[in-house]
Amino acid sequence: MIWGVVAGMAIYLGANLYLFIRLWQALGELPTPWRVLFAMLFWLLSVALFVAIAARNLPLGEVVQRTLFTLGSWWMVFLLYMVLATAIMDVAHAMFPQLQHGVWYALGITTIVLIAGNINYHHPRIESLQIQTDKPLDELRIVALSDVHLGYGTGRRALARYVDMINAQKPDVVVIVGDLIDNSIRPVVEARMEEELQRLSAPKGVYMVAGNHEYISGIDACKEFVQRTPIHLLRDSVIRVDEAVAIIGRDDRMNKRRKSVKELTDSTDKQCFTIVLDHQPYDIAQSDKCGVDLHISGHTHRGQVWPISWLTDAIYDQSHGYRKWSSTHAYVLQGLSLWGPPFRIGTHSDMLVVDIKHKK
Repeated sequence: MIWGVVAGMAIYLGANLYLFIRLWQALGELPTPWRVLFAMLFWLLSVALFVAIAARNLPLGEVVQRTLFTLGSWWMVFLLYMVLATAIMDVAHAMFPQLQHGVWYALGITTIVLIAGNINYHHPRIESLQIQTDKPLDELRIVALSDVHLGYGTGRRALARYVDMINAQKPDVVVIVGDLIDNSIRPVVEARMEEELQRLSAPKGVYMVAGNHEYISGIDACKEFVQRTPIHLLRDSVIRVDEAVAIIGRDDRMNKRRKSVKELTDSTDKQCFTIVLDHQPYDIAQSDKCGVDLHISGHTHRGQVWPISWLTDAIYDQSHGYRKWSSTHAYVLQGLSLWGPPFRIGTHSDMLVVDIKHKK
């Protein structure tokens, strides 16, 4: 783990150094004071997100915290695409020396990509899944969402829009599959976001499991916040929605003592249609082995942006979307919102509407 962090930081530092050198060269004709100002701004942006996360519980003030978080998260994606585009332009210049000012072409390409990615992020998709079952249940509509990441990145205005989207689907049940909170509970409480969550409308209940970010934010503080909303937090527990449907909520794998899928399903009525909510999609095979009817996870975001999506697809057996295992219907959400930079490039934000019907 520690070597992975070290390697990641080394790559990040190297990318920043490469881009800084190329931009410094491109600004060679500017007066020295302007170049010094550029250098200060560049390195401030490169560390802004780390400062915002490290100081998330310090009394720096909302404006300072939000500014650091926004600038730092935007910088992450800008750096990724700017380095890729600049490297391509450098190779093209080596092959075709007449091609000049490649770094400025790279800046233009990166700007266009980021604008498109931001627009894509703000238009989440509503995905649909129909399931027919032999279990003796009436029709049931579930709206499932994950990774809202409320905080400095996803504020109250965005949450209000999400609540309207959810209610418009007229769900019987709403399930939130972890990471409702981002890095700190403080901005969520200060913005009184529980008032928006109180508008959630689902006659058979709103249920949630914790994600890794609930633990990052402080699981006890998140639990206290959730208690002020209509949301029922399930932590290694089973709840009967009605006589025919049971929701099994697993605690996040950051809890090293959490129960296994088998332990939770063994205590569940086998005649029920069983739904497992598990934030991180590592144990879908176990749900399938235990005969779970529907497994829903989130967490991956599918990497949020290309080419990180390739890495995510390689890590998880099911990194996003729907898959029918031998007996289990499984869906991995990419997230209604996201962590950090507000861009979806090669991925999309999503919400799932599941209609479950008795097989005639």
